[in-house]
Amino acid sequence: MTRTLVWFRGKDLRLADHAPLAAALAGGGEIVPLFVLDPYFFSPERARRIPHRMQFLLESLAALERNVARLGSRLLIVAGKSVDVVPELAQRLRVDRVVGQRWTEPFARERDRRVSAALSVPFELFEGETLHPPGTLCTRQGTPFAVFTPFARAFAAEVRVERPLAAPELLPPLPADVAVTTIPLPTAAALGIVENPRLLKGGEAEAEKRLSRFLRGPAGDYADGRNRLDLDGTSRLSQDLKFGTLSPRRVWHAVETLAGIAPAALGAFRNELLWREFAHVQLWERPDLLSEPFRPAWRGFPWREDDAAFWAWSRGTTGYPIVDAAARQLLAEGFVHNRARMIAASFLTKHLLIDYRRGEAHYLRFLTDGDPAQNNLGWQWSAGSGTDAQPYFRVFNPVTQGERFDPSGAYVRRWVPELAALSVKHIHAPWLAPPEALALARVSLGSTYPFPLVEHAFARQRFLAVAESFLGRRAEATGPDA
Repeated sequence: MTRTLVWFRGKDLRLADHAPLAAALAGGGEIVPLFVLDPYFFSPERARRIPHRMQFLLESLAALERNVARLGSRLLIVAGKSVDVVPELAQRLRVDRVVGQRWTEPFARERDRRVSAALSVPFELFEGETLHPPGTLCTRQGTPFAVFTPFARAFAAEVRVERPLAAPELLPPLPADVAVTTIPLPTAAALGIVENPRLLKGGEAEAEKRLSRFLRGPAGDYADGRNRLDLDGTSRLSQDLKFGTLSPRRVWHAVETLAGIAPAALGAFRNELLWREFAHVQLWERPDLLSEPFRPAWRGFPWREDDAAFWAWSRGTTGYPIVDAAARQLLAEGFVHNRARMIAASFLTKHLLIDYRRGEAHYLRFLTDGDPAQNNLGWQWSAGSGTDAQPYFRVFNPVTQGERFDPSGAYVRRWVPELAALSVKHIHAPWLAPPEALALARVSLGSTYPFPLVEHAFARQRFLAVAESFLGRRAEATGPDA
């Protein structure tokens, strides 16, 4: 009888649409489910650096452990380096093969190479992180896509997204001769993490609830609602796709089955899933993106070293309410609305001229949905250095962005409560409010809320001058001021 080690790896924390598990079950043999508590993530020092992701991961792992037990098996939880633990267990338990879901990140690809080299049995990797295997969709010249729109067109023409696999109804019991010393899942406290009650709950069942909520509500108006900061218009599924408590195929097809959804809403949502796909393709093809700009011309760009300005940006005290709201939401909820992410990233890189990599690292530390591929693509897009980036001369105006996408001021009022009593007219630019309006709202500029860290027109011209000089192009000073 074939014995398969099913290695759950942190981006596949579900039983539904789990290709490695389904392949193991299809053989009709014995199954040994495994999760390795690798110190790369689970040492207290490392875990404390990514507290929100670890909290969600621990909850999702606990849910997976319960679900495996409910179906008749047991998830083995073993501590140690994956490159050592997996080959050693495979040999000791006399398994015939090891199966797992492929990852995109460079460090994970190297991990899998080392594990495969150390195993004496086949190591089979299955897709599931993305809708389509990265590196398999190319231009007519056989090169990777570097621009999103042609990629999306090719995807629509050439890719058929398979239906998700059903969750198993039963799992075979753990083989009687499997005697492995396992350990309980660590608690957040044991890893030195203070639990944040504002984070979304982890686990497959919670992910399904979020998907159901989205289908019943925001999905129908997604084309317009997704950009509104003052409305509940997004799916809030990003952390579920990151940790695999939902598969992208499950989400792709779930929206399609929604009765009466407008084509524009369906297209807009699927377009966001394709942007996620595109981000993973870029990292797969260019592993150096996590340290270098996509566009070679941006290497060595003269970013400013300004720790005080970076601190103000990261803590939400820049004096621009929409930028400060995004900073505070990140620290409080482990999440930032995508529109707010773009505004905040543009401000850091263009108003403050601070290296996008500092912002990228800060976001990756606190985001629950922190995914290296997507985070990097977003930050490089905002800076102007990435694939399909916004033009470097397009600088988001924080005031007009706030007025357009938070027209009621509800987003700012929630996260910058010291401005809550200001009128809609002044909520996004309190320094322009007359003294009587500030007094009525109990706002004291420079005391209860800071003056702007930098003036918008000055910052825009400064960035354009630096970019023009460095990139050797004529900056389009009369170009769009977003």
